[in-house]
Amino acid sequence: MTLLSKNKIKYIRSLELKKIRKEEKVFLAEGPKLVGDLLGRFPCRFLAATSDWLKEHPVLPAQEVSKATSDELSRASLLKTPQQVLAVFEQPEYLFDTEAVRQSLCLALDDVQDPGNLGTIIRLADWFGIEHIFCSPNTVDVYNPKTIQATMGGIARVKVHYTPLPDLIRSLGDMPVYGTFLDGKNMYEQPLSVHGLIVMGNEGNGIGAEVEELINRKLYIPNYPIERETSESLNVAIATAVVCAEFRRQAAWS
Repeated sequence: MTLLSKNKIKYIRSLELKKIRKEEKVFLAEGPKLVGDLLGRFPCRFLAATSDWLKEHPVLPAQEVSKATSDELSRASLLKTPQQVLAVFEQPEYLFDTEAVRQSLCLALDDVQDPGNLGTIIRLADWFGIEHIFCSPNTVDVYNPKTIQATMGGIARVKVHYTPLPDLIRSLGDMPVYGTFLDGKNMYEQPLSVHGLIVMGNEGNGIGAEVEELINRKLYIPNYPIERETSESLNVAIATAVVCAEFRRQAAWS
């Protein structure tokens, strides 16, 4: 076991940059719950923790372990409130397989930009048993530290892929491909499939025109009551939760 050096603190903080994460093929996770969920799921290159935390975890599957003071962890941390432990994990490499869409319910994200939204959607997917998320190339990096923290450990069980969505959807043939639109059909009045793809769009612009043309089942999330004046739209993560809940409700009753 080593002490947390200044160079290592500098390295940890550099992982805020996508370029460095991509070069190193790693990501940063902070906090006992998150690190605990990820240990054993992904190879851990480095872990730093307080002496108290290390005493409670004498055996760790990490290549390198450092003991650190709370002050040192504070200097290394990217969080406003530093935790007892942080760790650097290797990014997983998943095989890209569209068969997952044919056999289960999957999500697709068209240019989602906010790391917190992406992390929350991964957490939601984990809750609703959705194991694959397909992201457009312009969607925010899943290994952004804010995204990782927002997954609350869901990143351990949900596989995230980056691919051009039009190509993905065309490869599915006549499989159900859903999307939410203001001119869609009330989703509570439509039969929803137990497999297929649910597309969610960008925070400001929704689903792009090229992807929209390929969606064969347009849904609408109705407000209540219908005649009441309300907000223009829902946050993309909240909309994802509402849609996924209805898909799973119908599956449970079918």
